[in-house]
Amino acid sequence: MYRPVQVAGFLALLATPAVLLASVYAVPPALPTGTVSLHLGIVLVGTVAAVVERNRALGTGSLDVDGFDRTDATNALAVTGGAVVTYGASVVADLGPVLASALVGLLAGLALPRVGAPIYCGSFVGMASPAVFPGLEYVAVAGVISGLAFVATTASFGGVGGKLGTIALFGCVAAVALTGLEYGSPSAPAWDHLQFVVPVAVAGAVATVVLSVQLELGPVVCSGLVGVAAGVGFPLVLPGELGATLAAVAFCASFVGMSSAERLTVGHVGAAGALCGFVYLAVTPALTGAGGKLGTIAFISCVALVGVAELRDVVRMQLR
Repeated sequence: MYRPVQVAGFLALLATPAVLLASVYAVPPALPTGTVSLHLGIVLVGTVAAVVERNRALGTGSLDVDGFDRTDATNALAVTGGAVVTYGASVVADLGPVLASALVGLLAGLALPRVGAPIYCGSFVGMASPAVFPGLEYVAVAGVISGLAFVATTASFGGVGGKLGTIALFGCVAAVALTGLEYGSPSAPAWDHLQFVVPVAVAGAVATVVLSVQLELGPVVCSGLVGVAAGVGFPLVLPGELGATLAAVAFCASFVGMSSAERLTVGHVGAAGALCGFVYLAVTPALTGAGGKLGTIAFISCVALVGVAELRDVVRMQLR
């Protein structure tokens, strides 16, 4: 893929989390000081990770020069197909976004492993609420944009959990902007659920990476397994808002667990999972109903941990 396209993909992966975080400030009331401090810390370490990633992925001689090929076309179409199928399962079949996306990812990872990742990426687009995308045609538009972004981002942030969801949110945000649609009504963060959200997030992240290592089925299948278990189990055990929230949190954190060992150790995955729980609550009012929001939350958390590791290495080198 040509360098300008890959640079654009890199910038899209940076801009999408920034839009999500910034959108929180557009929703009243004013944020508590702790939330603002959390955002500032994430931006700081995330900037460090972004600089390192720019040098790694976009450095001289590190990019391919081939054009858009058949594999790229297949992946882009797979993203669009995953979006449409998941939206249908979520809204038409009334499975709900978490269970629909997890099932699509699980089945795609098992039956179509070569395109499992792009289909899973598309499934996050399909998690969009009908309050945002009232019909399949809008989902398809977001899927096409996300499919092109999937191809453009192949060189950037490989192995970082939540990347697929960030691509999906980019497509949804772009589709909303192009079509003039609006996001759903924002709700206040449920900070009173923090004592449940953070442990569930840690468990979801760690369970995914452990299953991936033990079963050797790959991150897509294992994330799907965690999502199906959470999507079925939590609403049964805890009917109502809390059960639905914890199902979404566990699924969100499973994307953290999709990180490669080169990016995050198991210990780092647990820490990123905990951060994921905090970020989930902090960005509750932002971009309500957009698909890919959960994955972007995971991506923010993983990039922050990568940034912390990079910053620690820089400090150690300076102290030698």
